[in-house]
Amino acid sequence: MSGSSEPTVHAGPGDLSAGDEVELEVGPVAHGGFCVARHEGRVVFLRHALPGERVVARVTEAREGQRFVRADAVRVTAASPHRVQPPCPYAGPGLCGGCDFQHADLAYQRELKTAVVREQLSRLAGLEVDVEVEELPGAPDGLGWRTRVEFAVDGAGRAGLRQHRSHDVVPVDTCLIADRRVLATGVLEQDWSGEQSVDVVAPSVGEPVVVPVPGADAVPVVTEAVRGDRFSGEFEVSARGFWQVHPAAATTFVDTVLGMLAPRAGETALDLYAGVGLFARALAEQVGPTGRVVAVESDPRATDEAERNLAAHPSTLVVRARVDDAFGVPRPTRKGASGNRRAARGRKLRRHPMLPPTADLVVLDPPRTGAGRDVVGQVAALGARAVAYVACDPAALARDTAYLAEHGYALQGLRAFDAFPMTHHLECIALFERTRT
Repeated sequence: MSGSSEPTVHAGPGDLSAGDEVELEVGPVAHGGFCVARHEGRVVFLRHALPGERVVARVTEAREGQRFVRADAVRVTAASPHRVQPPCPYAGPGLCGGCDFQHADLAYQRELKTAVVREQLSRLAGLEVDVEVEELPGAPDGLGWRTRVEFAVDGAGRAGLRQHRSHDVVPVDTCLIADRRVLATGVLEQDWSGEQSVDVVAPSVGEPVVVPVPGADAVPVVTEAVRGDRFSGEFEVSARGFWQVHPAAATTFVDTVLGMLAPRAGETALDLYAGVGLFARALAEQVGPTGRVVAVESDPRATDEAERNLAAHPSTLVVRARVDDAFGVPRPTRKGASGNRRAARGRKLRRHPMLPPTADLVVLDPPRTGAGRDVVGQVAALGARAVAYVACDPAALARDTAYLAEHGYALQGLRAFDAFPMTHHLECIALFERTRT
């Protein structure tokens, strides 16, 4: 933490503006990679700080009428015992926004994430859950784990990474959380003039691929492998499609879901937000030829790949549809450019004819926004004996946990994984079972 000169610290009352510097006592960690502090009664969302520290913070965003501002800690006057020197020279105020917690030791990073998961479930679902964020194997120092990296390209054709909450590109000569095979492609030394971004994928099988955007004529397909105790297999995945970026994540998550659900031969299972068929294929092997698995996914490329990945299992079916559309429920409203809520365009609501009326098992792996009340209601109406929820956002998980409880499904198990070391992101896998009809 440093500045080019000794700052003038704003200590008096009044509104804060971007560029002001204030001395703050740092409060608890919050969801999103920041801590909460207060100045003259106004909430400050503070990055590059740790709970219990005293820092000088520079305001980065302040909007008139808002009850909070955003700020970066630019000097530490009383440090946490968990503070370390960030290993990456691009981790700090005004630099790359990809890593949130490089200034904390790894064990404490997991403590911070644990606190966030517990707080979200307590506040949004009314549950006090004894969960600990677990380390994934393969990256003991928290570096070199990211197998898929999208580099932005600046006006000079240099590949880099974006600043936090900004489109500005920070040119870099390394990324320490990237898999070494990503960097070995030379992506950071090349001229990418004319491109918007460059995707680099280091798959678990085969050589890395580099895909300029929008310059690529065709997007290559790579092979990703799962090698678990309960399931093993290889999958075709687009280099620009979705696959877990930590090399141990897919295997760990499949084993965890199968362990929680304990599928039985002959059962019917739904894999919602199915991607390229990772969970659907694992379920298909467990329920066997007398069972049935229906995978629902909206992305056309992913559904094509899911059909190929599931081709050896004739009892499976891939439905190309949004999950809310497939259930015949309204799409969620969204914010317009003005910030007002806008209703989704009118459309005829009709349940997809290929969705089974009932199911024994459901896997929910929604996007960061979660499944939502209407989809959760439809999932509950299936009457499944167990639901496994794979969540990349603890707040969305907590909201959907509350919705499931309204329909008689109780949280019976929860594991959380540090699938994104050095960042605030994590993955949770929750088990819900029906406690009433």
